[in-house]
Amino acid sequence: MHILQTVSQIREWRKSAQRVAFVPTMGNLHAGHLQLVREAKKYADKVIVSIFVNPTQFGINEDFSSYPRTEQRDLELLAAENCDAVFLPNVETIYAQNAQTTVSVSQVSQHYCGASRVGHFDGVATVVCKLFNIVQPDVALFGLKDFQQFCVIQTMVRDLHLPVELIGVPTVRDVDGLAMSSRNGYLSETEREIAPTLYQTLQMARDNLLAGQAIVDVENVAITQLTQAGFSVDYFNVARRLDLEMAQQNEPHCIILAAAKLGKTRLIDNLWL
Repeated sequence: MHILQTVSQIREWRKSAQRVAFVPTMGNLHAGHLQLVREAKKYADKVIVSIFVNPTQFGINEDFSSYPRTEQRDLELLAAENCDAVFLPNVETIYAQNAQTTVSVSQVSQHYCGASRVGHFDGVATVVCKLFNIVQPDVALFGLKDFQQFCVIQTMVRDLHLPVELIGVPTVRDVDGLAMSSRNGYLSETEREIAPTLYQTLQMARDNLLAGQAIVDVENVAITQLTQAGFSVDYFNVARRLDLEMAQQNEPHCIILAAAKLGKTRLIDNLWL
């Protein structure tokens, strides 16, 4: 497995691969990330994973400094999956000292996490655009747990005519339904027992919507249930999958989006209708 740290090393490695699949990560890898690597092998002869904790997607008072960094363990996990290469840049490699360019995707980034984490999706779009330009992959894979992020990147790729195919991979869950996340490690033992309630509430909301209950009533009941369980709810909304605008009653192709804090840990999840 090749360990690459500079742009020139990436470009040289890229010459040896006919078709490249790319999995961008911030490290602290879990089963969801490894599933992306396995899926990536179906689409290319070479798979490369990046590990970079991107400072520009963290807001004020968010967890950039404390975000778990487990580089050696991550490399061992990727080697066990027969990953072909890992890109391990430092901040100076990704962001020039006097960098003045930011990629901003409007509309799909305005609501939900975009409203509560101002500037977050600018940081995501900018770093992913940079990584695409550096790695020059044919295909890139992202987990669908952060569906809004996937929509932002999808819109950026379309609008900028970037020559990369995006593949969304279904959320990998623990046995009790909790979506795999690097931040799950922040949960206390008691919080970890409560955390699956988020997915259970999404399932309940889906069933109630399919039974014909009004969207606003379903959303309000879900928020009340999560609050009573100990969550501080950021949002719980039914949206159109195409553009993430608020869904109308009985509208097809919808998704339920949720974000809530449990203690200090912010959890996100979603469920398609």
